[in-house]
Amino acid sequence: MLAVQNAKAYLQKSSTASGLNLYDHLSNMLTKILDEQPRNVVDIIENISKDVKWSQFQKKMDTLRDEHEILPTFEVAEKRKALFLKAHGEGDEELEDEIADTPLPNVMETAFYFEQAGIGLSKDETYHIFLALKQLISVQPIQTCRFWGKILGLEMNYIIAEVQYHDRADDEEAEEEEDNEEGGKGMDEEKEADEDEEKEEDDEPPQSTYKPPPLIPKEDTGTGTNKYIYFVCNEPGKPWVKLPPVTPAQIVCARKIKKFFTGRLDAPVQFGEEEGDEEEEGIGGRDTYEENPDFQPLSVVEMVDSLSMWVHHTQHILKQGRCVWLNPLQKSEEEEEGEEEEKPEEPEEIQQEIGPPLLTPISEDEGIHNIPAWTAQFSTNLVPQYAVAILQSNRWPGAYTFASGRRFDNIYLGWGHKYSPENHTPSLPPPVQTEYPSGPEITETNDPSVEEEQALQAAQEEALAAAEEEEEEEEEDEDDEEEDD
Repeated sequence: MLAVQNAKAYLQKSSTASGLNLYDHLSNMLTKILDEQPRNVVDIIENISKDVKWSQFQKKMDTLRDEHEILPTFEVAEKRKALFLKAHGEGDEELEDEIADTPLPNVMETAFYFEQAGIGLSKDETYHIFLALKQLISVQPIQTCRFWGKILGLEMNYIIAEVQYHDRADDEEAEEEEDNEEGGKGMDEEKEADEDEEKEEDDEPPQSTYKPPPLIPKEDTGTGTNKYIYFVCNEPGKPWVKLPPVTPAQIVCARKIKKFFTGRLDAPVQFGEEEGDEEEEGIGGRDTYEENPDFQPLSVVEMVDSLSMWVHHTQHILKQGRCVWLNPLQKSEEEEEGEEEEKPEEPEEIQQEIGPPLLTPISEDEGIHNIPAWTAQFSTNLVPQYAVAILQSNRWPGAYTFASGRRFDNIYLGWGHKYSPENHTPSLPPPVQTEYPSGPEITETNDPSVEEEQALQAAQEEALAAAEEEEEEEEEDEDDEEEDD
């Protein structure tokens, strides 16, 4: 009985926070359960306990109310809500004009063809990307737009849109880039002038013989590697970010590294023809092509059986990082006139790079060991009469192309890494520049110790005493000779 009384006394101790005790709480719970007699009581005992406590409190003491939890799905829905809303001023009157002429591609139709081979994103995400592209063309002067693909990242992903501006927009953008470059050059010239003045005031150190390699300029907007303009966003509903034009140095560096994307753009990085134009193929080849309206599409069987039916419709990027090769040692007329008097040493000639011309069959692409560069297959072997021809890149896993009649499109869904059967072995850095030749005229000697100074002083005194003795002996000999005479 004493143990029962002690246990009951323990259960009747009131809480210092709420003023309730466990004995009364359990009694109220049992009373509620026996009055209501719910089913599966053991499964809902926690909710009954919560309801009993709730009934004991007034609103002013409402400390047990759960905070409203915002689920991630609601956050995503809030961001994508703007995609489903029309802009101000849009109505049924402008609907016909929008349908008649718009650069908005039919992303859903393209996704349907890729879906035949199990390639692509979910329908919801594809439709959200479709609406995000619609939002992009409403704020940018875009002439053509295409969903390029999706690059996976460690933190976030990149959804990429490939666009072309109207001619006027291209000209304005080129002028802005030129102004920025001129402004930058002006600042650089001022800095160089200041540095030259400082060098004249101070003692000139040994001059370095290192000469940086010539800078390869980037290709103009709308040509070569900058033929298209790219916008990226991390997910549909977020703002699109325009990527700057690519430079040859960035392309050359990107080919030497292998690194996963982070998904953050602010992350630090350790980049109609005439017949006479055919003669320029050695310099850069054709950069555009015209669609043949009389072209008769090939059957799916022919597209799968032979890779020679597929061709590259974009220019090849040279090792220099450009589509059109540029001689970095070729100087303008003004530079040549200014250097006529100096006559510098003639630099070594650089061999011109020549890439494959436009519309080269992919069957000529170099394979990877025993693996071909491309693989063509049917989207299905069960009903081949309704199949679509699918082309898969073995060099860039995630790159696909479909062909169905006169329709074709490309897409990339992957990590942005090239396939390599071996471990990644980045190229070695260039050799370190040799130091300035060491010599007595520039080499600093170590300070002598006290013992060395004393020994040097003693040696000098001995040499001086010996020289004096020799002089005295010579004088005595001369005196003796005069006496003899």
